[in-house]
Amino acid sequence: VQLQASGGGLVQAGGSLRLSCKVSRSILSTFIGLDIDWHRQAPGKERELVAGSTSGRRTVYADSVKGRFTISRDNNKKTVYLQMNNVEPEDTAVYYCTARSPSGAEFWGQGTLVTVSS
Repeated sequence: VQLQASGGGLVQAGGSLRLSCKVSRSILSTFIGLDIDWHRQAPGKERELVAGSTSGRRTVYADSVKGRFTISRDNNKKTVYLQMNNVEPEDTAVYYCTARSPSGAEFWGQGTLVTVSS
């Protein structure tokens, strides 16, 4: 399983951005069984969970992004999205997507940088 995050960039506060996490080297049934999360790490801060999507389609969000961010999955494209609306300068960070299989194996992709200007 390989993960490729994309979609980061520079956006003004109050704007929107959509991140994508493409999962490759996995068959569809494997993808469907994965729990996939988005994490972020801001300069000088610890990495934190932003949003998660379980294989059962349950979602979870950090309190700081509830109501602004939405995680979704497209099984046909084997891609997970993070729609970021009404972004704030505090959302500036490197965003990573991660996957966890039913057996507990974890996979990390490279990050994509999101910079929010005030």
